[in-house]
Amino acid sequence: MKCRHCGQPVTLPFCDLGTAPPSNAYLRADQLDAPERYYPLRVKVCSHCWLAQTQDFAGAGDLFDAEYGYFSSTSSSWLAHAKAYVESMTQRFGLGPQSHVVEVAANDGYLLRHVQALGVPCTGIEPTASTAAAARALGLNVVEEFFGTALAGRLRAQGLAADLMAANNVLAHVPDINDFVAGFAQLLKPTGVATFEFPQLLNLVRHHQFDTLYHEHFSYLSLTAVQRIFQAHGLQVFDVEGLPTHGGSLRVYAQRSDSTPHAMQPAVQRQLQAEMEAGVQTPGFYAGLQAAAEGIKNALLRFLLDAQRDGLKVAAYGAAAKGNTLLNFAGVRPDLLPYVVDRSPGKVGRFMPGSRIPIVNEAHLRADRPDRILILPWNLAQEVTGQLAYAQQWGARFVRAVPELEIS
Repeated sequence: MKCRHCGQPVTLPFCDLGTAPPSNAYLRADQLDAPERYYPLRVKVCSHCWLAQTQDFAGAGDLFDAEYGYFSSTSSSWLAHAKAYVESMTQRFGLGPQSHVVEVAANDGYLLRHVQALGVPCTGIEPTASTAAAARALGLNVVEEFFGTALAGRLRAQGLAADLMAANNVLAHVPDINDFVAGFAQLLKPTGVATFEFPQLLNLVRHHQFDTLYHEHFSYLSLTAVQRIFQAHGLQVFDVEGLPTHGGSLRVYAQRSDSTPHAMQPAVQRQLQAEMEAGVQTPGFYAGLQAAAEGIKNALLRFLLDAQRDGLKVAAYGAAAKGNTLLNFAGVRPDLLPYVVDRSPGKVGRFMPGSRIPIVNEAHLRADRPDRILILPWNLAQEVTGQLAYAQQWGARFVRAVPELEIS
């Protein structure tokens, strides 16, 4: 295995979750009589550039296909996050009708709808047909391709260089991270800014967020690794901030290395120092996640088996990719968890990959009145418990499995 950034041999183990199907490959009913594609799910770390990464067995085209099931707009808190981002960037960088905003991984238009509402010209780049169609339905201009230097060159030749490029939760999703990052340096105007949001490696390790490991996440990112990758491809990090999203994320601000109109902010060095002190550049930092994952798996299974023994009905909420990692690693099937509730129209009526647990709408939950509701997207627990507060009227209690089993 060679590092996807620096090309050095990658031998340091991080976590091995056995085998699993792609986490967003939700099944139709007519697919239940057919076999699924399973791939080894192993993550290792490059001890040269300290990039944590999956061992690749599937390409991006296999994982992000025409039926890709994740729609960003189903989360009200994520929509609010996107709106606040647009307002902040517009004010900080003086965006207006003369500007051009490009979002890479525009999904269903959850973010660019707010750019469009401000009268700022924008372009979305989204390779999955299902979400690209939803974005176009909002009147957005969407290029349905994977992003890299080739596409960046074509867009620049068309006069679509960017004042702002947004890349939320996509940097981890690209197999060729070098070509992807180089495309940003190519498409940015000399005074342009690119922002990247991604779950923070420090939190993944500290809070045992092993369920964020899945095939669609090719990389697991620290600022230490990201800064090196950016420097190698013509980008300079000039600011960084912590975010509460996805269990703790970073927002990194970058500019072209050949122009650098924005001053370096102290937050960059503070974050790098925090990562160094935590041991991100030492093998020991990566040594404990495997045991933590196995402990979480065992605790979940004990909970489900005890509930079955005691005659308690258990349902799950949120057909999230992280939930699929958890359920498949634990070997949970419909005998222990009969259904998962979700609001996404692209998921309801389908089945969870691997576990083949049916995905139903919220009306099913109201009718069934389960005793326990397992929240799979734990990062949205506050939003979900508020949304399902009515379930407490019949005595239901909420359960989280990560970072440790908690019943509230």
